[in-house]
Amino acid sequence: MSTRVVATACLIASVAGAVLLASACRNIGPQTGSETNFLRSCDASCGEGLACICGVCTQACSVAGECTALASGAECVAVAARPAEAACAASESAAFCDLSCSGDADCEPLGAPFRCQGGFCRAPAEGDTAACPVTTLAPGDNERTVTVGDTTRSYVVRLPASYTGGSAMPLVLDFHTLGGTPAAEADASGYRELAEAEGFIVAWPQGIDGAWNIGPCCTTSRDVDDVGFARALVQQVQTEACVDVKRVYAVGVANGGGMAYHLACNAADVFAGVAPSAFDLLAESEQPCQPARPVTEISFRGTADVLVPYEGGPQQAPNGEDITLLGAVGTFERWAELNQCEGAPSAEDSNGCSTYSSCAGGAEVTLCTAQGGGMAWGSPEIGWATLKRHSLP
Repeated sequence: MSTRVVATACLIASVAGAVLLASACRNIGPQTGSETNFLRSCDASCGEGLACICGVCTQACSVAGECTALASGAECVAVAARPAEAACAASESAAFCDLSCSGDADCEPLGAPFRCQGGFCRAPAEGDTAACPVTTLAPGDNERTVTVGDTTRSYVVRLPASYTGGSAMPLVLDFHTLGGTPAAEADASGYRELAEAEGFIVAWPQGIDGAWNIGPCCTTSRDVDDVGFARALVQQVQTEACVDVKRVYAVGVANGGGMAYHLACNAADVFAGVAPSAFDLLAESEQPCQPARPVTEISFRGTADVLVPYEGGPQQAPNGEDITLLGAVGTFERWAELNQCEGAPSAEDSNGCSTYSSCAGGAEVTLCTAQGGGMAWGSPEIGWATLKRHSLP
């Protein structure tokens, strides 16, 4: 039996007793579910010896050990301990198997769809297409346009081979470097291959003048609304494919990394986390950054980057404007301040990554430093391992 499953339930010790609770449970309905029989949303029958109670397939228990075969770490939880929105009039002695959590990281062993909600790991129901639009995109790459104001913008969006349209997938926007293209970014960043392996949708936007408009940097077309473009792109993809709206992320390199930061600063209601490479935040007077909520951020920097110096400082942008970069460490510390992180960051690990893990809203702030490294794309595997742990509240 798969262990990638946990959902909200009201449980009693016997199926016969469930009849007595039908009225109490009627207004609760299925809370979440999965493709397997452990706490799967149901209407009547369940396999594997489970019972359909209060809209989910679940199992009674009396001690924690009875739950380990269903999910590693699952506990025997009393109905009285359930969140208020999931409560039902069951016997005080009733208990069921569930997996508690204090953050999204606790749910990671169950698989990418699971998030920590109300103290318990939850995932959208597999096969529940009620919230999914009819998919109008083909598997693989799709060239698309979207209008922002009076401007038509272009992008490429890719559905992985595992996409079925039956369950929501995360969406990653991958921004190219200065002078780049979607095709070049897809070839270089590693997110195309990772999307196939991990099962998420990825989109590559095209910048006007091959650049992204970030404060004084970097386009010559100063009235370009790239934040509006990113928002419109996400909205359009959500109408054409089944996207998990709480798990949208931005990544990018150099100028594209700066765009990922810019979205974290100005579109925190859309993007759950960002993973920029080879760029930093600009000075507050040049790039005001006051995100609406804590946003997980993991950055990748090389100490020998000659285009965006690791130590930061005054620079001339490609469009001729003067800018001031905060530097890799300065950006790391600034983002920790924005996310209200407490304590000191961890020591660098074997990948050169140091993390503030005690931040508001469960956010993380990480700096991965490549000693002697230049301008380069960061590790998509490391970036995604961090991003996928976090979702919008």
